[in-house]
Amino acid sequence: VQLQASGGGLVQAGGSLRLSCAIRRRTSRMYPMGWFRQAPREERQFVAAITWTGGATYYADSVKGRFTVSRPGPENTIYLQMNSLRVEDTAIYYCAAAESYTQNFPYGDFDYWGQGTQVTVSS
Repeated sequence: VQLQASGGGLVQAGGSLRLSCAIRRRTSRMYPMGWFRQAPREERQFVAAITWTGGATYYADSVKGRFTVSRPGPENTIYLQMNSLRVEDTAIYYCAAAESYTQNFPYGDFDYWGQGTQVTVSS
């Protein structure tokens, strides 16, 4: 399973970006998916996740109310709408997919990872 993320870029603080992530091969199987980020010299951290139906979403406290993860249809494509961006949101953002729900979902146990897309927020 290969994931492709896109949509990163440079934006001023207070601005918005939308990231997208898709599983590259067509499949009828649906995967729970999520977003993580890693800033320089920091551990990778959970950002948001969505169930395979799109019926439930999860967010890190640091992004609640500013970021929205969505899954518009019965497909393995998700989006991360990021509003009111802050300098501290600067990181490489990775999308991920899980084979199944585990006790660590949505904070861990993702099996497949995209290549990452850089988000830089300037002051």
